[in-house]
Amino acid sequence: MFVPLSILEFRDRAAMFFGDKIGVVDGEAQFTYRAFATRTHRLANALVELGVGAGDRVSFITFNTHHLLEAYYGVIEAGAVLNPINIRLAPHEISYILDHAGSTVVFYHRDFGPLVEEIRPRLTTRPTFVILDGDGQPGGVADHEYEALLASGSPDPLHPDIDENAMAELFYTSGTTGLPKGVAMTHRELYLHAMAAQIGLAFTEDDVVLHVVPLFHVNGWGTPHFLTMIGGRHVMLRRFDPSALMGLVERHRVTRLLAVPTIFNAVLNSRERSRYDLSSLRQLIIGGSPASPALVHALESEFGSQAIVGYGLTETSPIITLAQPRRVLTDSEPAERRHKRQAMTGWAIPGVRIRVVDGEGTDVRPDGEEIGEIVVRGNTVMDGYYRDPEATATAIRDGWLHTGDMATIDEAGYLLIKDRTKDIIISAGENISSVEIEVALAAHPDVLESAVVAAPDDKRGEVPVAIVVLKPDATVTAKELRAFCRQRLAAHKVPREVHIRDALPKGGTGKILKAELREPFWVGLDARVH
Repeated sequence: MFVPLSILEFRDRAAMFFGDKIGVVDGEAQFTYRAFATRTHRLANALVELGVGAGDRVSFITFNTHHLLEAYYGVIEAGAVLNPINIRLAPHEISYILDHAGSTVVFYHRDFGPLVEEIRPRLTTRPTFVILDGDGQPGGVADHEYEALLASGSPDPLHPDIDENAMAELFYTSGTTGLPKGVAMTHRELYLHAMAAQIGLAFTEDDVVLHVVPLFHVNGWGTPHFLTMIGGRHVMLRRFDPSALMGLVERHRVTRLLAVPTIFNAVLNSRERSRYDLSSLRQLIIGGSPASPALVHALESEFGSQAIVGYGLTETSPIITLAQPRRVLTDSEPAERRHKRQAMTGWAIPGVRIRVVDGEGTDVRPDGEEIGEIVVRGNTVMDGYYRDPEATATAIRDGWLHTGDMATIDEAGYLLIKDRTKDIIISAGENISSVEIEVALAAHPDVLESAVVAAPDDKRGEVPVAIVVLKPDATVTAKELRAFCRQRLAAHKVPREVHIRDALPKGGTGKILKAELREPFWVGLDARVH
C-alpha cells in the first residue's frame, strides 16, 4: 500500500493521542494539542478564504512564537508552502526573499512593523499583510490581525491532496556569499527527517523542549515535527537572555535544550545561574558551530546532564550527525575520550550516508587526520535550491550534496569538522584549521569564547589571528594566551595576534560572524589570498 508521506500526520497524531495535554507554551498563553490543532485548522481555512492556493508561499517574520509553530501545520494544511524568514537579515535581503519566493501572504510580529513599512515599497508585488500580537486590530500596513483572522476561519479540518514530493517548506540561507538561496523541502524529506531524528535522539512524551533555536533557522532543527509527533511539550523563547532561558527551564521543567556554543557559554558563565533550579535538564545538544571537549565537560559537570554535538545544514532538513555515545566504544574507553567523542561532529543518523572526500572525490583515510570535504546523500537532502538551477548544480554533483565543510573521519565513523572551506587559513602552503585553534583557546579557564580568522602576511600569505572574549573578572593577557597556545599547537598554528574584545558579533542564531571579524584585516587589499 502506498500512502503519501505528510507532515500533517504529526499534528493529527498529537491531537488524537495527546489532545488534553498542554502541548504549546508561549509566555502566559498555553494550548492543549487539541486546541493547537483547531487553531491550525482555522488558520488553514482563513488562508484559503484569502485566496491562498496550492503551492503559494506564505512568509512569517517573527520571533519564536506559537503563531509560527501553528504555521508549520496550518499553512501546509491550506496546501501552501511555509517560508519562515530570518529576522536578523538586512531589509534588502528580506525584500529580496519575499520577491524571489513570490510570497502571497506575509505575517509579521508587531515589533517588525517598521521593518515591513520599510520593505513594502521595494516589493515587486504587494502581498497581503497580517500582523501578529495586534490586539485584534490590523493597524499600520496590515490588512488583517492574526487572532481576528483565525476567528473568521472554520475549525473544521481541510483534507488537501498531498504530493509527498511537493514543496512544503522554503528556507533561505543566510546569504554569507551573495544573495540568500532558497532551500526547498518536500513533505517526504521533512517526514523522513523527523523519523530519523527521533530514532537518533529518542525523545518521549515526557520531554519538554525550550525553543532556543529560532524556528526560522534550518527547519527549527526539526523539533516542530518530531516533538509534536511524540507528544512532547513546546516552550517558546522569543528573545535569548541567560536569565530568561534559565527561568523558563525552572518554571516548565525543561528536559532538553538545543543551542549553539555561544548560548551555552553564556548560561554557564551567567552570574545568575545559582538562583535557578536547572535539575530537570537531561540532555544538551550543541550545534551550529564546532564545540570543544572543554565545553562538553563543563556542561556535564555543571548541569549533571548529557551534552552532545549535532550537525546539519538547511539543505539536509537539517540533522545528519549526532555525537551520541555508542556503548560498544564507551565501555572500553576512559571518560576523557568520551568527552572528546561527544564534542566531535558525530556519526550519521539512520537514513543518511556521509563521506569525506579530497579534491578528486576520493575518500580520505579514516584515520582522524586527513582532511576532506563532507558530502552527503539521503532522503532528507534537498532536491535543490528554489529557482536557482546553477546553485543546485554546484552543490549537488554525482548524487552527493557538497557541504563546503572540511573534516576528518576516524575508524569508528566519527566526523570532526575542521573548518568551513572559506575559513581554512592557508599559511605558507599549510592548511590551518581555525576551529583547532579555537578549541585550544577554549581550554583556558579564563576564555569565554573566541574566533580565529585569517589575516594577511607578506611572507606566509595568511596567518591566524584570534579575537577573544574573556569570562567576567578574568585577567589573562594576550601574551599569556599565545603562550598557552604554544603549549598545545604547532608553532605555525599559534595566532600571530590575540585581540581581547568585550563581545563578538553574532547572527540571528548566535553563531559568530567570522566574515565581519575578518574584513578589517583585509581592508585596502585588492584580493584575498584564497
